[in-house]
This record gives sequence, structure tokens and C-alpha cells, in this order.
Amino acid sequence: MTNKPDAQAFSHITDWVFDLDNTLYPHETNLFSQIDVRMTAYIRELLQLDHDDARKLQKQFYRDYGTTLKGLMEVHNIDPDDFLMKVHDIDYTWLKPDPDLAVTLKQLPGRRFIFTNGDRTHAERAASQLGILDCFDDIFDIVAADLTPKPAQATYDGFLQKFSVDPTKSVMFEDLARNLTVPKSLGMKTVLIVPNNFEPTFSEIWESDKGFTDEVDYVTDDIGTFLKSVL
Repeated sequence: MTNKPDAQAFSHITDWVFDLDNTLYPHETNLFSQIDVRMTAYIRELLQLDHDDARKLQKQFYRDYGTTLKGLMEVHNIDPDDFLMKVHDIDYTWLKPDPDLAVTLKQLPGRRFIFTNGDRTHAERAASQLGILDCFDDIFDIVAADLTPKPAQATYDGFLQKFSVDPTKSVMFEDLARNLTVPKSLGMKTVLIVPNNFEPTFSEIWESDKGFTDEVDYVTDDIGTFLKSVL
């Protein structure tokens, strides 16, 4: 699935900005499910809840605060370092190395960044397992964002300022349309990554982002093929 881009439309791009989870690796890999389980377990232990109540609260925090971590910090004043360490203690071998994507990323003209609501350690481990870590100039993680997740305006402003990125000469790749609202308003090109053979009912209701489709310039279920088409 893709609305095929015109390579000329990307000829001015100097900075390529990528979300990590379900963007640089396929949604069907399901790596995030491990993190999801650990977040539920963290809340269950912290608040002595049963599994169902812990999961409901986890998703409520995600909806209301942008990340489960932000909600836990605001409401329960947890230690973010402890949370990030525990929920990212996962098996990265679920990710299949993608040497073809590595070759394509290195061919992109200009700088390449990972911009994630996860932490740097998670990003480095995932990108290393994929074989693409050395394709990137730097990583902007949730710690660099002062623990304020996308889609907060201040988080994008912090990223742009830190790396002196001109948004009118950059493109953002994301698996959540809501996280493309601010980039679009800043003048960035926006690309939504969806699961292979995506169906509207595929994602859970809070991940579908049906109200944010106007923020998306391009949609693809194959990031590697999309990038090759703009080279």
C-alpha cells in the first residue's frame, strides 16, 4: 500500500526523521507487545491491581497523556528511569535484521535521525538488531524530550533546535497519524507507516487516529520500497 511519491518532491530534503517502533521495523514483528505486557505488569505491581484493571489504566494513561510513562509520572510520581529500564527489558531477537533497509538508509542524502518516545537504550538495541544503527546521525529520545512525548509541540521544537533542523527541508516517518500533526504544521513532509495489508479495523481504537488523516502526505506499508522510490 502506498501513494507513490514523486522523487522530485523529495529532492530538497536534507533531514530524514524516523520514529522507531512499528516504523523502522514492521508492525507484524509485534516487538512492542513485549513492552506492552511489561507496562501492564509494572502498573499491576505498583498499584496492586488485577491484570484487567491495570491494563485499562495503562491505556487510559496512554490516551490522556501520550505515553503510559507520562501518566504514571503525573499521577503517581514514579521514577522514570526505573520504568524505562523495566519495560524495555525485552527480547530483541524478535526483530529480523534488514540489510536492504540499511543500504537504502545510507543512500539518503543528508542527515538521518531516530525520534522516539522510547529511550535511547531501547532505540540503540532495536536499531542494532535490525543492522541499521550506524545509518543514523543521532537519536532523540524521551529523555532528550524532558520526558514529554510526541505529539507535544515542545518536543518537536526541542528536536528541531537541538539538531538545527529546518522543518521545510525535512520529512517525518511515523506509524501514528496524530504524531504527524505538528510536523505538518511546521512544514515537514509527512509519511504514515501502516501495517502490511492494513485494514481500518486492524489497530485498537486509540491507535487508529482516523481524525488525523489530513496531516498525512503519503501512506505506505513498506518503508524500504518507499525510500527507494524517492532516491
